[in-house]
Amino acid sequence: MRIERATDFGRVAVVMGGEGSEREVSLQSGAAVLEALQAREVNAFAVDGISPLLSCIQDGEVDRVFNILHGRGGEDGRLQGALDCLGVPYTGTGLLGSALAMDKSLSKRVWRDAGLSTARHAEVTPGQDALPSAQDIGFPLVVKPVSEGSSVGISMVADPADFAAALEQAFAHERRVMLERFIAGSELTVSILGGSALPAIRIETDREFYDYEAKYVSDDTRYLCPCGLDEAEEQALKQTALDAFALLNCQGWGRVDFMRDESGTVYLLEANTSPGMTSHSLVPKAAAAAGIDFGSLVWQILETSFDEVSP
Repeated sequence: MRIERATDFGRVAVVMGGEGSEREVSLQSGAAVLEALQAREVNAFAVDGISPLLSCIQDGEVDRVFNILHGRGGEDGRLQGALDCLGVPYTGTGLLGSALAMDKSLSKRVWRDAGLSTARHAEVTPGQDALPSAQDIGFPLVVKPVSEGSSVGISMVADPADFAAALEQAFAHERRVMLERFIAGSELTVSILGGSALPAIRIETDREFYDYEAKYVSDDTRYLCPCGLDEAEEQALKQTALDAFALLNCQGWGRVDFMRDESGTVYLLEANTSPGMTSHSLVPKAAAAAGIDFGSLVWQILETSFDEVSP
């Protein structure tokens, strides 16, 4: 749905921050979104976290929600379920899609069963002897919490001697940890807005991999758009992103990440249903490459709150 008047959005709560590991990034994203909405005369205000948001809703202060919470609580279906029960419209993906996308292990199973390519992986829990699974996958491999974002708790392990420390770091964030075969090659990402795929971006970093530092701190990370694929390859990548997003029942806007190995084979990594909107973030960069400025991008994301969201 296309909205012409700012007043049609009503009172918009931009929910950000929260208590998760991605709080600081979410606050940065939220501040940028709020500024852009207010610049377009949308009656928008900031809310830090889910409990204060629910209080505002109870007090009758909210007509719709722009969800820019990253990670647990805001991106895993819990916020979406609460808003569905309260009948409050919100941006982006609903309960089921959010829960599926947040669970990296489960989303990879959905993709694999649908015939899409994703790196071999195994899930381990505390107390389990994880070394046989790691040896079965082979080193180097990636150790990551199943349901964290922004590369929180992730390690790339080339030497088996470092495996125990990587597991300990991941388990510090979550009791479910995923071991994933390391794919050497190019990292690519496709942003999705309103059912369409934006131009793909290739990410280059001098760090070991595209970690938290490379994403949000370093000014040396390179974002290449055009991404270097030929037109047919990029169109195929975009279609895979749209298919992967739809298979998880994701809607509205988001981002799908890939690795492309030296032979040209593309592997799905994960889908993000509430991606970053900071100065370093990928969705705004892809939108800009498509001729969509940040204010227009934020407006179009807010328009997704009028679309039917499946719980």
